[in-house]
Amino acid sequence: MKLTDFRVLTFDCYGTLIDWESGIHTALQPLLARGPQGMARDAALEAFARHEAAQEAETPAMVYSDLLATVHRRLAVEWGVASTPAEDAAFGASVPDWPAFADSTSSLQYLKKYYKLVILSNVDRASFKGSNRRLDVEFDAVYTAQDIGSYKPDPANFQYLLDHLAALGHGRADILHTAQSLFHDHAPAHRFGLASAWIDRRHDRQGWGATLAPPEGAAYDFRFASLAAMIKAHQEELRA
Repeated sequence: MKLTDFRVLTFDCYGTLIDWESGIHTALQPLLARGPQGMARDAALEAFARHEAAQEAETPAMVYSDLLATVHRRLAVEWGVASTPAEDAAFGASVPDWPAFADSTSSLQYLKKYYKLVILSNVDRASFKGSNRRLDVEFDAVYTAQDIGSYKPDPANFQYLLDHLAALGHGRADILHTAQSLFHDHAPAHRFGLASAWIDRRHDRQGWGATLAPPEGAAYDFRFASLAAMIKAHQEELRA
């Protein structure tokens, strides 16, 4: 199997293209300043992961900005501090402020020359619009949790992806799902028979950060420490 075997790259956005861990941790600073003293960054991110996944399962139709506001309230309760509705809403609205990874824009512009680029993301349309300004590339299709009515790793999200790409003339064999989260993306992609590339943004850190640990059976076909590394591998294939 080679990267050049595929025609469509389907991307997770947050954690893969957008540095959501930095964005989340920055947006949590007002709450953390009043919360448990000395909480490590990864401990805060792991708490976020627990509450985000639980809320997505409980309220799959909730718009992501509202879901984040609810997660912020849940974290305040867990950490024994008060939060105001305005603070909750500010956290929910923070997604467009989350930074892109340094290699995202140039990598996407390179890949656009060779593939259709598609987003499959646990986000709402308005929040993604803000993130897309940072990525500075035109995607061929964007499928959000708001469109689908559920959040990854729900299989409905991947069925929606496959159905819509099939309508555009692309079957499973054309698609390489490209993502950071083994929990949200690679485990369900594998169950659907999709090839996948793990962009292991946390390769130099332990733990799973802002995502839950992957279930048994999570698998992938390629592993890269960054999108830049994926580009290098693609270029080497072309030269070969």
